[in-house]
Amino acid sequence: MPESGPGSSAPQLEPAGPADASAPTAEQAGRIRDWHVGHAKVLDALAGRFAAGGRELHLVGGSVRDALLARPSEDLDLTTDARPQEIERFVEGWAETTWDTGIAFGTVGVAKSGRRLEITTFRADSYDGQSRNPAVVFGDTLAGDLRRRDFTVNAMAVALRPGEPDHLRFTDPFGGLTHLAQGLLDTPAAAEQSFSDDPLRMLRAARFVSQLAFTAAPRVVTAMTDMAPQIARITAERVATELEKLVLGRDPRGGLSLLVETGLADHVLPELPALRLERDEHHQHKDVYQHSLTVLDQAIAQEEDGPDLTLRLAALLHDIGKPATRRFEPGGGVSFHHHEVEGRKLVRKRLRALRMPKALTEDVAELTFLHLRFHGYGTGAWTDSAVRRYVTDAGPLLPRLHKLVRADCTTRNPKRRRALQRSYDDLERRIAELSAAEDLARVRPDLDGNAIMELLGVPAGPVVGRAWKFLKELKLDRGPLPRDEAEAALLAWAREQGLTG
Repeated sequence: MPESGPGSSAPQLEPAGPADASAPTAEQAGRIRDWHVGHAKVLDALAGRFAAGGRELHLVGGSVRDALLARPSEDLDLTTDARPQEIERFVEGWAETTWDTGIAFGTVGVAKSGRRLEITTFRADSYDGQSRNPAVVFGDTLAGDLRRRDFTVNAMAVALRPGEPDHLRFTDPFGGLTHLAQGLLDTPAAAEQSFSDDPLRMLRAARFVSQLAFTAAPRVVTAMTDMAPQIARITAERVATELEKLVLGRDPRGGLSLLVETGLADHVLPELPALRLERDEHHQHKDVYQHSLTVLDQAIAQEEDGPDLTLRLAALLHDIGKPATRRFEPGGGVSFHHHEVEGRKLVRKRLRALRMPKALTEDVAELTFLHLRFHGYGTGAWTDSAVRRYVTDAGPLLPRLHKLVRADCTTRNPKRRRALQRSYDDLERRIAELSAAEDLARVRPDLDGNAIMELLGVPAGPVVGRAWKFLKELKLDRGPLPRDEAEAALLAWAREQGLTG
């Protein structure tokens, strides 16, 4: 079978037949052809093995969608009328690695030439409406397989036909091409049926709105709103996976707004809609919900090395302690005293409930706790002691804290905005100056544990730990001290503690 590649004739894209809802434009066809060239060596060889066994092989789902959107991907989704055991036989001796963890659902995983392929038998599943696990039923037609998929933009297929290397057959029975061009997210079947089959698809809808900057179709929004409580059928781990992908998307504000609008957020991230605090003419305060989304946008604008999940979650959740700490003050004022303390507790509670990684949970919680620290110093000059404590408390989170604090400035008053930014510029300048003179990233006492034990005449134990902590606090206040001054200070502390005569 001839191989397609940069030096071969470009394959043509043709519709499967009159039953298809749409045919690709010249630009879309060109994108599929260009995409195929990059994967042709692997796909053509694999398609040849299936054809030799009398079976079909189609590129499907997200792979087709991403090819049409010119989004790069090394993960390929394929579907076939071959049964799982046949798939394993076809790839034996060709695949570099295979895995069968999904074989009960008809999926065989394959690794080849740096690509990860998932090959799944046509499905015609049925659901019991109680869980998201289908009664697996293998199907015999491509159209039946596409009908059971989540969204029309994921229900398109391209047949790989090794006997006709210059042609790729396109199948789109539900108008996925049209919806792709419109930026519309819709379901192949009735949305209520689709979400009843698998409630996780409601979260996937919000995730795709974020990742693709699409708009959910009205019937999708209606079904999500009516069926939001059914998300309880989904495990916390699966919910967390979709939320992470949503937050890391190109338009997380759009996806999060859809969650809140439909009521899904009430079940998976209730702290977010809780930020929509009631306001009245006598007690005005900033719209905390919209403020949080704006902070998220402004944090994203500062990212330098791609999406940062820790920063984005901290930006989104930094004010979730406000509803519990809101107080109406005399004269119409509103206060949220210690909302950063309450916020840290709530972040930990929510992210733990979602089974998110411990390190991620703690980092987001700590950023939430620290986001007000800058404002606590007021507009005065930053002392050396204040700078040391700011850097020490932030630790490795300092670069993210810089971004979060700057993002948290959402005032519409240009003068106040400039003043806040200048103040933070000054803080960063002071950090740089002190860092050049001291090791701010690793503040340690001027005396180590051995010196403390020798000077005080005590063995290793709690007293040494207390002395070490005292010396560290001393260094944060006064900076590096000569050894004799550090020793004198330690002896004075020991006398106050009753440790020496």
